[in-house]
Amino acid sequence: MRSVFTKIVSFSMAFVVLFSTMSFTIDMHYCGDTLVDTAIFYKVETCGMEMQQASTTSDCSVTKEGCCNDKQLVVDGQDELQLNLHKLSLDKQLFVTSFIYTYLNLFEDTSKEVTPYKAYKPPCVIKQIFKIDESYLI
Repeated sequence: MRSVFTKIVSFSMAFVVLFSTMSFTIDMHYCGDTLVDTAIFYKVETCGMEMQQASTTSDCSVTKEGCCNDKQLVVDGQDELQLNLHKLSLDKQLFVTSFIYTYLNLFEDTSKEVTPYKAYKPPCVIKQIFKIDESYLI
């Protein structure tokens, strides 16, 4: 039961670390006020009504603005996960090393049974003693 709980907790912690460090962008294409398309990991498809940018050669040209616009939402993940131990003081380093040492020794397997007769060699049997001690009724 405990090992199953430990596996579930470690699996969920791995997902928390994965999703907290992952960054992504959400691209949205609006045509007027209506949302036409959204995309998470690739470029958004347009509706095909974009205005062509006219090349302005004269100073008095007037350009129309298009009805379509693109918006981009950026979700940044956490990027400060690397812990530098040289920035810690000596007291904190001592605490971290002693904590890790005691934590690792906490879960040592102490269920080993010591068998004192493991190296004991039994004596050689010369006679079959049970035949000598038995009595038979005839």
